[in-house]
Amino acid sequence: MRTLVTGSSGLIGSEAVKFFDTMGFPVTGVDNNMRAFFFGEKGDTTWNRQRLEQTCKNFTHTELDIRDRKGVEELLRKVKPELIIHAAAQPSHDLAATKPYEDFDVNAVGTLNMLEGTRRHCPEAVFIHVSTNKVYGDGPNFIKLKELETRYDYDDPRYEHGIAEDFSIDQTKHSLFGASKCAGDIIAQEYGKYDGIELKTGIFRGGCLTGPSHSGVELHGFLNYLVLVALREGPYTIFGYKGKQVRDQIHSYDVINAFWHFAQNPRPGEVYNLGGTRTNAASLMECVSMIEERTGKKPALTYSETNRIGDHICYYSDMRKLFSHFPDYKMKYTLPMIVDEMIEVVTDLQRA
Repeated sequence: MRTLVTGSSGLIGSEAVKFFDTMGFPVTGVDNNMRAFFFGEKGDTTWNRQRLEQTCKNFTHTELDIRDRKGVEELLRKVKPELIIHAAAQPSHDLAATKPYEDFDVNAVGTLNMLEGTRRHCPEAVFIHVSTNKVYGDGPNFIKLKELETRYDYDDPRYEHGIAEDFSIDQTKHSLFGASKCAGDIIAQEYGKYDGIELKTGIFRGGCLTGPSHSGVELHGFLNYLVLVALREGPYTIFGYKGKQVRDQIHSYDVINAFWHFAQNPRPGEVYNLGGTRTNAASLMECVSMIEERTGKKPALTYSETNRIGDHICYYSDMRKLFSHFPDYKMKYTLPMIVDEMIEVVTDLQRA
């Protein structure tokens, strides 16, 4: 199956490249290292592209900006992929406010370029759009919560399993990043459901997608960055909510495996929440403690009362819809396994 992956040097893109390369699929990667533009030297993904080129037998890298409409159309016409993983994005709340044109052009217009190019040149392809739970804005913050010793949690039985796909995305504060991702999310749905188009689109609203291939920075890549800072006992700022804000972590392998299950039996225009569920949910302070228990090290913490705009106090994904549609799908990585792997990788890098 000819596969094309945008954002192929990033966390999810590189995991997709490895996953499908291992299956023997020819994989075309699309990346222009724009993460370095957004996040500076620490966000540079060149190392990841080089690693893929050295270790993957069926991988071809293409330097292309998805904002380049003609370039996108030409590539799709040439490759005619049967499976598209669209993972390229500007991923930061904070940066979107300082670079609104770049944010919207990548997240919304770039997604439109990919969808329309697919419609024109490879309409039978399965199109996976990597969306985000930030399309729900700060709506989850208005669910009744309970404050526990180390975390917040939902205090409403309707959310026992977390946030489901029918949670409203309207009348909430999204941040400009959330708004641009929301635009891409909705247009991907329409390309799957609109009469006369009906591409095989699947929209996956990710929680905290994580793994050792993340070029984590303060503004994006929470768990990877936390492990990196903790092991060198460097400074780390907690932004609001007493450090009790909760996220559900899902390993990048489990993300791509979900995509593969969808690709084998696509449901056009369908939306799925994708995260670690309640099982892999933990607060920031709980993650700090988990790292310290394993390494004896922790970051030098400082606290800011100002939370990030649109940030969630508590969020974990209700994935019962995905599990019901694809009953053979199972998650491989627990949160302790994810943390242990990250510690091992960062430790090895520090020794090198």
